[in-house]
Amino acid sequence: MKTRDKILLASLELFNERGERNTTTNHIAAHLAISPGNLYYHFRNKSDIIYEIFQEYEKLVDYYLDIPEDRPLTVADMTFYLESVFDGLWSYRFFHRDLEYLLDCDPRLRSDYRDFTNRCLAAMKTIFEKLAEAGIVQKQPEELREVMALNIWLVVTNWMAFLKTAHASTGDEGLSLTALKQGIYQVLTLEMPYLMPEYRDEVMSLRERYRPVLPEQRDSDVA
Repeated sequence: MKTRDKILLASLELFNERGERNTTTNHIAAHLAISPGNLYYHFRNKSDIIYEIFQEYEKLVDYYLDIPEDRPLTVADMTFYLESVFDGLWSYRFFHRDLEYLLDCDPRLRSDYRDFTNRCLAAMKTIFEKLAEAGIVQKQPEELREVMALNIWLVVTNWMAFLKTAHASTGDEGLSLTALKQGIYQVLTLEMPYLMPEYRDEVMSLRERYRPVLPEQRDSDVA
């Protein structure tokens, strides 16, 4: 693996574990057992590292949200989209933990993230349209598809923040991939009113796999 790629992977690992603000370029260099000068040969500063990590994340989500044109969508496709997006959130969780700060620090990132958001919203609108064509959900006017796409985007991008506040007494210990994917329950709940009757039981059963367990529920179970 090239040194540049090693730096990106190590930075992502340390940012996820310690937080971006608690990780310096010296920490990254020490983790890789290279000199700071070697790191600066590949990246001018930490902002450049973060920006390139975001570009990789962006490509990953674009790949996940690729919509087949040669066949109808299925419930399995819907599950794949949701699972994949939350997997991506977990793999790049440092970014969503401190999103506003990171965007304020880098105008390039702020501009690219706005474009990224718009692409994701457009993809989600198309997914709803394709699910309607497949007879899984009711046909919806474009305005409603836009609202649904935005509501789902808000759940997806803010679920981690909710977990961090709901589990505030345990800090990041309350975060896990399993807990993060419980956000899928919320997304599917938003879709329930629009499901066609013949798919309702299947999607309700799917939704139950992701039912959240909140801190007060867990504490009462232990008691």
